[in-house]
Amino acid sequence: MSDPPVNVRVADLVVRAAPAVLDALGLGSCVAVMLHDPEARVGGLAHVLLPTPGHGERDGARPGRYAQTAVPALLDAVLAAGAARHRVVARLVGGATMFANLTAPGLISVGERNTVAARRALDALGLPLTGEAVGGDYGRSVRFDLAAGTVTVRSVRHGTVTL
Repeated sequence: MSDPPVNVRVADLVVRAAPAVLDALGLGSCVAVMLHDPEARVGGLAHVLLPTPGHGERDGARPGRYAQTAVPALLDAVLAAGAARHRVVARLVGGATMFANLTAPGLISVGERNTVAARRALDALGLPLTGEAVGGDYGRSVRFDLAAGTVTVRSVRHGTVTL
């Protein structure tokens, strides 16, 4: 009998080794950032709420809250759990524009800003992005199976896709 999936809540990050399964439920504008070493079968998921800390806001207590702090913290945790830096790959899920009518003309939505910030953080660390299911106007849930190395994305309107 296997352990139940670990639910990664908003602004949290979790790192585990296979055979663990990590879930992030109800991603709207939030972005799930997943890092994985397929050989060591170690990985983690950060459930990112916002792109960057606001002016004067402290981010040290919850690094998973912001893409800018979540990606480096997640990489450090994955490496500490036994991953090899040169084998770590990334995937992104979420970043939807859930309420386009509430976004002022000429501005990009929080979901788009989260996606851009996550991509920038991954790029700054030289982490290759090997799959993504981002954008659109609908929510998603994600399941990260560390043993298989698969990321399964589910949505009500668009079914299931595996990255």
